[in-house]
Amino acid sequence: MVTLRKITIENRRELFPLKVSDDQARFVASNLSSIATCYILASNGGNPLPFAIYADEQMVGFVLIVYGITSYELPKIADKNYSIQRFMIGEQYQKRGYGREAMKKILAYIRTFPVEPAEYCWIPYVADNTVAKKLYESFGFRDNGEKINGNELVTVLKL
Repeated sequence: MVTLRKITIENRRELFPLKVSDDQARFVASNLSSIATCYILASNGGNPLPFAIYADEQMVGFVLIVYGITSYELPKIADKNYSIQRFMIGEQYQKRGYGREAMKKILAYIRTFPVEPAEYCWIPYVADNTVAKKLYESFGFRDNGEKINGNELVTVLKL
């Protein structure tokens, strides 16, 4: 069973070495970088919600959900909405359905509106990350035509 769990003093060392394959590394920041991003976001008015993704008792991935401020370059949809800024399943745990199950849990959590109510959830992704695009579309996300950070498309889901 896939669950989302808080990052703690006890599990953080398990998170940092978890990575995607070398050919996927250009699509997602390292987990250590993502945790540092949480600090920066929180210090600048953002609301980061980082979670480890577990399959039973094994950590298999990471997600960073953010409400509001996510970076210096924001799409129009960002204000008062949620985003999934980082989402990864470790290389050795891919192709087992964990990504799909994790996305179900992530969206269910977002729909509890843990910070404030919102109308949308958005995800930035690199255009040639076809695996991610297919996953997001299967949950109802649709590109809105915006680009941020130079090469990232914005895909949006009405909550």
